Amino acid sequence: MKGNRQEVIKNIIATHNVETQDELLSLLEKEGFNTTQATISRDIRELRLKKVIYEGGRKKYVIKDNPEDFDNKDEASYIQVLKNSIISMEFSENIIVIKTVAGMAMAVGASVDRLKINEIMGCIAGDDTLFLAIRDKNMAVKVIGEINDVIKFTH
Repeated sequence: MKGNRQEVIKNIIATHNVETQDELLSLLEKEGFNTTQATISRDIRELRLKKVIYEGGRKKYVIKDNPEDFDNKDEASYIQVLKNSIISMEFSENIIVIKTVAGMAMAVGASVDRLKINEIMGCIAGDDTLFLAIRDKNMAVKVIGEINDVIKFTH
């Protein structure tokens, strides 16, 4: 039973962008597996599933040993740059201003670019300030939220 369930989990992860354990649980139920959250957590650990960033800064489960699932093998480094360098983020209209530790604005800009957030048209970096041009002023809060989600990302 466990082996079959884990094979189905691998197939689900390979064919769907599964972002949460609840979503995985629901997809497993559709495949005929009635299981618990604790079992899912154990399966995730045993299968060495990892969350990675994909389109729009969203996170999905992948099999850790499958290198083609990773946009960049240095993903953790980019996340660390964001975590360690951003001091604040504010917006006005369609411009987001990110204040960074001195000398880190360009590195933060490169890291933000790696997030591939569709709403960001481009960025300009100085020494400790980064300007992000957002497609629409109504999207600025969403973009800040996506960057904050990545900063808090610990899986």
